[in-house]
Amino acid sequence: QVQLVESGGGLVQAGGSLRLSCTAASRSIVSINAMGWYRQAPGKQRELVARITSGGSTNYADSVKGRFTISRDNAKNTVYLQMNSLKPEDTAVYYCNTWPIHKYDWGQGTQVTVSS
Repeated sequence: QVQLVESGGGLVQAGGSLRLSCTAASRSIVSINAMGWYRQAPGKQRELVARITSGGSTNYADSVKGRFTISRDNAKNTVYLQMNSLKPEDTAVYYCNTWPIHKYDWGQGTQVTVSS
């Protein structure tokens, strides 16, 4: 069973915005775990972009600080990543999972491509 499904990616020009969604198979996944958004660019390792605790505290990678916002809606079993002022270097496949331990299999992710 697929536990986490990412969506919302696409092709956008530099400076544009996208909102990613990560929907979990069950409420307990999002409501009780710290959740993270990760990304993997071609030829690079997967990296943590943003995380949010069950209490709502957030933390961001320096490269996205001030541009990305992570949030959660426990009632919808969903974690969001609002991405503004996108840059070409944000191009990657974006994934969600629990943090710091990845409890679930990685989903297919959602492709974000930012053109210059």
